[in-house]
Amino acid sequence: MLAAEKSKKTRHVLGISGGKDSAALAIYLKQQGRVPEMEYFFADTGVELPEVYSFVEKLESWLGQPIVRLGSGKDFYHHLEMHEGMLPQATRRWCTQEMKLKPLEKFIGDDEAITYIGIRADEFRDGYLSLKSNVKPCYPFITDGLVRRDIFDILRSTVGIPEYYEWRSRSGCFFCFFQRRDEWVGLSERHPELFQKAMEIEEGVNRRFSNLKKPYTWVRGMSLKELIADAEAIKEKSALRKAREKDPRSWQEILISDRQDDENQACLVCSL
Repeated sequence: MLAAEKSKKTRHVLGISGGKDSAALAIYLKQQGRVPEMEYFFADTGVELPEVYSFVEKLESWLGQPIVRLGSGKDFYHHLEMHEGMLPQATRRWCTQEMKLKPLEKFIGDDEAITYIGIRADEFRDGYLSLKSNVKPCYPFITDGLVRRDIFDILRSTVGIPEYYEWRSRSGCFFCFFQRRDEWVGLSERHPELFQKAMEIEEGVNRRFSNLKKPYTWVRGMSLKELIADAEAIKEKSALRKAREKDPRSWQEILISDRQDDENQACLVCSL
């Protein structure tokens, strides 16, 4: 038994969020052959953007290795009920805790593990850091000096840039409360059925708590019903901003140069 324990290897794990940095890190390390025993995982809430699922599948095919799907075993609506109908918000991110972090901790268990995190050398943010002493973080991009443009170069030469970046600044759940107002409008145009679901969740919560002085809303200060009623004004404001910039570049080039996808506020696992 002691010999078996001594021979137990340290696990190497890399979380795929569906975003650019974690994907580029997986590709970068695979190309180098640096960590041949790497385990890939994707914390799936079941309510990610369709484009996220498509990108994860494309990356999985390129890697030639399964990306393990982790989950809580319960859907979002179950967790919403367990939290008494309280919508997740920036100050109460129970969705991240219940549907991403807990499944990840279970996946690693008590094994000694190194988790590889895609934070670049040109940014200042924290990725997921386990409180357990058996899990150690590793930041290859920082160690090797890779910056933003390097990440996009890796993606463009392999699996491409995730398509949702054309209209949204981060990966994650379709109802992510970190979305800007124009991104919610983008969701209503590209995935009207998902926007409708988000609106139904919001309205259902507020029917349940009709006595609240301040209703629960995905967007601070307004309901999705109010937002969509103001959609044209939101789009016009966005168009005016773009017109003032008079930028002839494609959305990919703007994204690469102008840091429009900064994820410093995103969920710790979503922004790996």
